[in-house]
Amino acid sequence: MPDDDADRFTAIYDGCRQRVWAYVVSPAGRQVADEVVNETFTVAWRRLDDVPEPPLPWLLVVARTILRDSVRAEARHASPAAELMSWAERAEADISKDVSEHNALLKALVTLPEDDRELLILASWPGLTPAQAAAVVGCSPITLRVRLHRARKRLEQAASASPLEDEATAARRVSTRARIAVGKEAR
Repeated sequence: MPDDDADRFTAIYDGCRQRVWAYVVSPAGRQVADEVVNETFTVAWRRLDDVPEPPLPWLLVVARTILRDSVRAEARHASPAAELMSWAERAEADISKDVSEHNALLKALVTLPEDDRELLILASWPGLTPAQAAAVVGCSPITLRVRLHRARKRLEQAASASPLEDEATAARRVSTRARIAVGKEAR
């Protein structure tokens, strides 16, 4: 390939690799994320002429397809909840107010269906417009907004369903902050 193609691929890789990995780690876990990112950029290299500007939404679609087609279905379904719970358990050791709210939000996020988690994560993704997020999940921006609204409601209900009084108070604060923080980009 000409040097221009190699330079373009290097720029795409350097600019998007961490963001693609961060997108993949949520539903797949750390072990699978590295493999999926490698496969995603292999596809990007092979189809470099098809990679549009900006490349991130296209790369996220490729990564999402690789995840969905993966033979690691069982690990993929078990990993997100385990990964989020490990984050929540680490957060419990810290007693600060922000960490406890973060912990309650993570616990609520774990209880949501995979599609809801994906929508909430995409909506809060820095630099990803609502139209680009809609392209990643394969729907129109309007459909994305409706699905995102429903996912936020389910997150709020999950955060408010805590049996302990302290956690219920934190969940109410979290649900307010979650409405503001999760999906701020989609509004």
